[in-house]
Amino acid sequence: MYGENVCPNHERCPRVPDPGTLLVDTSRGDRVGELRGVVGFYWSLRPVGGGIEWEVEPRYVRPALLMEQLRARTARLNARSRGEVL
Repeated sequence: MYGENVCPNHERCPRVPDPGTLLVDTSRGDRVGELRGVVGFYWSLRPVGGGIEWEVEPRYVRPALLMEQLRARTARLNARSRGEVL
């Protein structure tokens, strides 16, 4: 049938934020991460203090609230002040 496989997914694709934007991954207990880029159908996030990146579907991502941004940045600064390698 003509046009059968044109667009199998009818969900609207979310706009990709700028790299470095803090986002919350709701599929992993509201984990805050920094957007690194897009990998296929997934967004690549990295912990604010550094660490291993993970991939998440855009439907499970929302912008971080101001309080979540402050908490993530404070945790990073505290780790750095303790001499932890970031």
